[in-house]
Amino acid sequence: MNVRVRSAVLVGIEGIPVDVEVDVYPGIGHFDIVGLPETAVRESKVRVLSALRNLGYRAHTRWVTVNLAPADVRKHGSLYDLPVALGVLACLEAFPPEAIQGMLILGELSLDGEIRPVQGVLPMVAAAREQGTREVLVPEANGAEAALVQGVQVRTARDLQDLIDALAGRRPLGVAEPVARDASGRHFGGRAADLAEVRGQGHVKRALEVAAAGRHNLLMVGPPGSGKTMLARRLPGLLPEMTEAECLEATKVHSVAGLLRGRASLLRDRPFRAPHHTASAAAIAGGGSRPRPGEISLAHQGVLFLDELPEWRREVLEVLRQPLEEGRVTISRAQAVVTWPADILLVAAMNPCPCGWLGDPRHACRCSVPEVARYRARLSGPLLDRFDIHVEVPAVPYRDLAGGPPGEPSQVVRQRVERAVGIQRQRLGPEGPGFNGRMEPAQVRQHCRIPPEASRLMEAAVERLGLSARAVDRVLKVARTIADLDASEEIRVVHVSEAIQYRMLDRASP
Repeated sequence: MNVRVRSAVLVGIEGIPVDVEVDVYPGIGHFDIVGLPETAVRESKVRVLSALRNLGYRAHTRWVTVNLAPADVRKHGSLYDLPVALGVLACLEAFPPEAIQGMLILGELSLDGEIRPVQGVLPMVAAAREQGTREVLVPEANGAEAALVQGVQVRTARDLQDLIDALAGRRPLGVAEPVARDASGRHFGGRAADLAEVRGQGHVKRALEVAAAGRHNLLMVGPPGSGKTMLARRLPGLLPEMTEAECLEATKVHSVAGLLRGRASLLRDRPFRAPHHTASAAAIAGGGSRPRPGEISLAHQGVLFLDELPEWRREVLEVLRQPLEEGRVTISRAQAVVTWPADILLVAAMNPCPCGWLGDPRHACRCSVPEVARYRARLSGPLLDRFDIHVEVPAVPYRDLAGGPPGEPSQVVRQRVERAVGIQRQRLGPEGPGFNGRMEPAQVRQHCRIPPEASRLMEAAVERLGLSARAVDRVLKVARTIADLDASEEIRVVHVSEAIQYRMLDRASP
């Protein structure tokens, strides 16, 4: 007897349909799985046979052949345990095959028949919905995640015996309901800290506001303890709320990475990722024999923070260059090419010198001029050019720490940012990049025209700072964002002047 069960496989964050074809007929005990299965898939036969034997089914005395189609796509993971087991059981007439017809089925089995959760359920269910599937069967622990996809009825099961009884009509099948949108959707570290908690540093807070409004990459330079990390952690709270499409896409990445277990709603707070400077290139960009998303993709639609930037290995930093320009990471392997989304706001922090005290009036710098030059040379010019805003973060005076007035709360700054973002989206159109920091050169020429007096200022800045053509475009983008924050249709000299100030640190001499 032959039964076909529908399942899926992940390629990047996209689900590809897989037909699990199960053929069972009398014969000596034999179990084959074909269709480019990896090790975890080949081992599925051991888990399936043990689970069925412990439930009283004698599949180990039959000749079983399982084909995973299409056969030219490599299959990985333990999610085929449940569809294979149900295919075998349907062939053994434990329940009518029509009970699972047209249903997407995912799940791992334990040796006693418990149905265990798997990774990547959300993107596979979303892809199945786009292909016309309206009913899915997943482990009970994955039910809330699968129910995030609207327009699909999610069936759940805790163990194989209960599932057999339900499919045979002896009991109802479990149903997972979507969780209402509320504060429970704010997870992965909770709500962003408030900007009002930061004392002093008014000019840095302004730089954060500009960075958030135009999605401009930001580099902060200052001595230890000046508040660089504290400020960076408050940046997600200044960004506009994510749309439903952005929430779903960001949550898909976390689902594939296995970070959604126990979560009941979409990721609604913008991610903030802060990997250690010892991280490898694969940890940042993603990779492995079976590619997994890296930190830059886990920060998709949020903030990636790199502290102690010159301490990072140069080859790791260089892998960031292309994703920052394209908004995605492409990993090429002999078996497949995988693309991960990576639309991020990059924020980095560094000390001004190896000891950290260069320019600080309260501490003497112990570094020589060559040491400072070597320290800063660890960062390539092309990488520095990709930071639109460079800002100095000096030590905070005690009077500000002890009795300074509180700053503006994040919600107030966020309202200004959202107004500026609305102006940008209206200007750039529904098919445009959405943010000034993402404009292409042709769009910069169109939307960032400056008056003659501002053009003369730009010419002097290029000569003095040695700005590259890319850096000039980035100055104009930042000026456009500053004008949008002022609700000004035209870019004025004051806007260009402020934007130029954000490019002076990278050319400063030690």
